[in-house]
Amino acid sequence: MALSSSFTMYEGMTVPKGVVVSARKCSQGIMCCLSSPISQKLGLSKSISACSGDLIRSSFFPNEELFSKNGLLRDGSCCRALETEKAFGLENAIAFSMGEKFQLDDILDAQQFDRDILTAIFKVARDMEGIEKGSSGSQILKGYLMATLFYEPSTRTRLSFESAMKRLGGEVLTTENAREFSSAAKGETLEDTIRTVEGYADIIVIRHFESGAARRAAFTAGIPVINAGDGPGQHPSQALLDVYTIEREIGKLDGIKVGLVGDLANGRTVRSLAYLLSKYQNVKIYFVAPDVVRMKDDIKDYLTSKGVEWEETADLMEVASECDVKHAVVMHPLPRLDEITVDVDSDPRAAYFRQAKNGLYIRMALLKLLLVGW
Repeated sequence: MALSSSFTMYEGMTVPKGVVVSARKCSQGIMCCLSSPISQKLGLSKSISACSGDLIRSSFFPNEELFSKNGLLRDGSCCRALETEKAFGLENAIAFSMGEKFQLDDILDAQQFDRDILTAIFKVARDMEGIEKGSSGSQILKGYLMATLFYEPSTRTRLSFESAMKRLGGEVLTTENAREFSSAAKGETLEDTIRTVEGYADIIVIRHFESGAARRAAFTAGIPVINAGDGPGQHPSQALLDVYTIEREIGKLDGIKVGLVGDLANGRTVRSLAYLLSKYQNVKIYFVAPDVVRMKDDIKDYLTSKGVEWEETADLMEVASECDVKHAVVMHPLPRLDEITVDVDSDPRAAYFRQAKNGLYIRMALLKLLLVGW
């Protein structure tokens, strides 16, 4: 893949600014395909192709004769050019193509994601919705084993990861309360547990009571690790499903106003969400919490450095008056305990159970991407 500020060489091709090129095997020789929007913007024909050593000339790829010099014609490589939002301002453009390796080895924190990757992950999640709703299921992850290693109680996160794996044809090894019922109770270190578990599985999903535990696990493991919550640290898959839900419910992510309410000092979900929201334009965040549990300075400093507007208050009604009540949605990572009464459930703006279901699609997408790529 190439995404450059000017021109980039990729597999012998010179590509213009913002165009992403990926290569994979095909039997027809070389085919460089341009979708209609990019073709229209560049004033070019939709595609060029070459089979059996015969090249069709194109002004778009001035050095396409290099294909024959570097063996691409002989081994049957296929190149595809895709437009990107960054280059052409196309809202639904995605800069990654099928068959490519996922850009991340592990899912540990929200800072790992940029806007392009988020857009692409959400598109895969939409595809997962279709798989989940289909009657035939999927065998994308057949032969893969996922270990869920949870040192803290969980219902939604653990079960949604396990459901995601099974719906894609994979299998699950699970321990529900590893703090009490694993060798950790005997004093085994996290690192030794991870070294053992990675011998049984292809991917580890870990929830731990200590901040930074997921990163320690990823440093130790030779297989992908997903952080399913590490103490007061982060919960990146929850943040992903939160942003995905906002987009599905409201229809946009730029220009939104978001109120984050509750124990913001120790809430790993809101910390991760704040990081992800900073990827979008003209977002304003309201931190609503008593002084004793207000959002920590590291998040506020990060948002300021990214040019994200934020305000802090202890008055929820003050924030509500600033938001568009008609189009507001109520979200919650659950369990809600006494924070939202059941009377709210019948309001169409109550999105928390739809939000929980969206977690399945996001986690299906993450497992697919980490194990088999785009």
